Amino acid sequence: MKRDIILDLPFITQWATKKGNYLTGSFDGLNLYTALQPIFSLAHKRVVGYEALLRVKNREYQWISPAPLFENGKSPSETIHLDRLCRYIHLNNFLNMNDDINWLFLNVSPTTIVNAQSYGAFFKDLIESFGFPAHRIVIEVVEQPIEDNDLLIDTVNFYKDLGCLIAIDDFGAGHSNFDRIWTLKPDIVKLDRSFLLRAVSQKSIRDLLPGIISLLHQAGSLVLLEGIETHEQAIIAIESDVDFVQGFYFGKPFTDLCSSFSGFNGFKPLLDQYKIVSNTETEKFQKKISQYRAVFNDTVTNLVIGQSFKDSTETLLSEPSVVRCYQIGTDGIQIGKTMVSKTLKAHKSKRFRPLDDAESADWFRRHYLKRAILHPEQLQVTRPYLSITGAHMCITLSMKFSTPDNERVLCCDLIV
Repeated sequence: MKRDIILDLPFITQWATKKGNYLTGSFDGLNLYTALQPIFSLAHKRVVGYEALLRVKNREYQWISPAPLFENGKSPSETIHLDRLCRYIHLNNFLNMNDDINWLFLNVSPTTIVNAQSYGAFFKDLIESFGFPAHRIVIEVVEQPIEDNDLLIDTVNFYKDLGCLIAIDDFGAGHSNFDRIWTLKPDIVKLDRSFLLRAVSQKSIRDLLPGIISLLHQAGSLVLLEGIETHEQAIIAIESDVDFVQGFYFGKPFTDLCSSFSGFNGFKPLLDQYKIVSNTETEKFQKKISQYRAVFNDTVTNLVIGQSFKDSTETLLSEPSVVRCYQIGTDGIQIGKTMVSKTLKAHKSKRFRPLDDAESADWFRRHYLKRAILHPEQLQVTRPYLSITGAHMCITLSMKFSTPDNERVLCCDLIV
């Protein structure tokens, strides 16, 4: 194809044929079909959308992988031709679902994003020809390097101005970065399956995943985890607080679009299991903290009556898991030196020695200090976090108390 060819809607329709209830495409001698894979909201426990996927038959009408169609080597015009043809048949075939509520997720190739303007108008004409509301379409922008960032922004804004939602696909793959999230402000971020596979094999990644999703939420995006194939992976998705899920475990892609999708009936046992495990872990955590509550309160009492910090914390520092104790003024400045347990002294890494001395350090930004100040004489307990004074994960117990001289906060770190 020549570069100046116009790949507009009238041109694209020539490459599609109606076969029964469905529209099929023809490209490079291959037959193109639509498959839809359901996307579920965990909170609503039901389908909220479908991703349109390509299925391909060869000249002998045997199913083959669509992957070769998307391999490098095609000219921009060929890629855009294929991209637009897929979206044309997908939108047409989606109408067979008789679904007037849920989203349709459509992929747009990076080549189309960069070069589409050179090949004539298409998408606005497409949705208008079907009378399909733009607000029900989610445009998936694949997370791949695109050199012309301004052009990418303009293209995304084009779809947003039409009323479409924007999703970043494969976030977490090789080219991902938060700069694109902040720049494009997508409505939905689809996490690459590599997150899920790593979370299955590495507990540290599993523990980290909720924080990554929380950061995406704070950036203003809903989060979808795709590629879920097993029960364990489904539980990880729930633990991580993703909004949407997609994968064979919940529903495989299907091509019989005229038959109503039966849905997924496993939400109740899945969520019930999560609640049981979550409640059990909470009870276990509370039980562990209760072991330290009495001795922590005794330490505060000793400090209130004027006992030295070293003597007051001796019993507390002998408790299992306790690694350090320190006092902070209500202005955030640490009072005196940190008292360290014998266990920590024996196993402390010399690599972080520059961080050992915390006398006069300013901890005003720390959440455990702020919570203790807001709730005086009440024990506060943090979630696990990375301690800067030891570069290990810990939990901090804190309590604000008053002495004749001043108000201060006792803090105690427990290694996780």
